[in-house]
Amino acid sequence: MKDLIKTIEEEKIIVIVRGVDSNKLIPLAEAMYKGGIKLLEVTYSANGKVSDEETAQNIKALADHFKGKMYIGAGTVLTEKQVELTKQAGGTFIISPDAYENVIKKTKELGLVSMPGAITPTEIQNAHRCGADFIKLFPMSNFGVSYFKAIKAPLSHIKFMAVGGVDENNMSEYLNAGISGFGIGSNIVKKDMIDNCDYENITKLAEKYVSIIKN
Repeated sequence: MKDLIKTIEEEKIIVIVRGVDSNKLIPLAEAMYKGGIKLLEVTYSANGKVSDEETAQNIKALADHFKGKMYIGAGTVLTEKQVELTKQAGGTFIISPDAYENVIKKTKELGLVSMPGAITPTEIQNAHRCGADFIKLFPMSNFGVSYFKAIKAPLSHIKFMAVGGVDENNMSEYLNAGISGFGIGSNIVKKDMIDNCDYENITKLAEKYVSIIKN
């Protein structure tokens, strides 16, 4: 787990994959890996359109395919059952839109990295007390870098991920302010490119975002 936490802090980008057909997941992930992405999140379906078991199968397919090359985790994790399914599938980290104590504690109990979502100082500190490794500041698009700076000052002991509204135009500001990493979805996972199997341009997008971190 310490290795994964170190990797997240070094690589800084977790790509969020939501609603992609199972048969396109591996070519999509291969394209991103080619562009330098090492961390990938497959989201559960909160509305039940895709069963938890099917999502876990997708996580397993990616975890098996990229063993030793890429860390695969789960997003939109709302229940302890989803944490357990992710662990069984070979996932290594758990990301949620909220900070549900039971999910955080189950994540830690199973030896996975915990990244719950929170936005207020009270939510953030409560999640940290429950054992969260990182706090996913979400939705960041509504608050921006100035809010992160204000939060970071009194809560400097906490590692933060910015998720929502992060793009190539504001990443440097967050990095300069001390962010630990980012969750990036549709700015890399372009639906039209996936529909057209245009994986070459997805690789180029991944390279663009990775280059911002490296430089």
